[in-house]
Amino acid sequence: MSGIRVRFAPSPTGELHVGGLRTALFNYLFARNQGGQFILRIEDTDQARFVERAEQRLIELLTWAGVLPDEGPHIGGPHAPYRQSERLALYHAAVERLLAQGHAYRCYCTPDELELMRREQMARGELAKYDGRHRNLTPPQRAALEAEGRPSVVRMRLPEREEQVAVDDLIRGRVLFSSAQLDDQVLLKSDGFP
Repeated sequence: MSGIRVRFAPSPTGELHVGGLRTALFNYLFARNQGGQFILRIEDTDQARFVERAEQRLIELLTWAGVLPDEGPHIGGPHAPYRQSERLALYHAAVERLLAQGHAYRCYCTPDELELMRREQMARGELAKYDGRHRNLTPPQRAALEAEGRPSVVRMRLPEREEQVAVDDLIRGRVLFSSAQLDDQVLLKSDGFP
């Protein structure tokens, strides 16, 4: 087998729809064509929308369609566990390293503040994205927000200067775009899930 590993990572929030099955099939066929592996990872990070038995139903549907994972929560494998909720300790350790190295930071923006930020950006004709307002908080500023009881998320810290980003895509080749199109994405939500 080659080193190619592709994955299908559905959320157990309901029945698998045809678009999800199509994505799984494409990944499965690509892995088989390349002599690689097809991995099933369950992205159970949305605890509010979790549906009991959705994971079991999705595995049954993949089996019915002949889209059989090489690794997954129901069969195991060398990179277990395959449910994100069972990997939280790994994610938390990685986030702590990123925070310590300055590659991530805590953001205390409320959903209302984020919505207002996006509306104002769109009204100005700008790309709606996080503006980085909490990326350089001082320790006393963070302590004050925490004393207010504000929950935080952890965001990745992108370089502040605009850079050219290159991605090698198997289909499209080398794709270039400006880092100005990106924002500091959330790595860890306030509930402790990625």
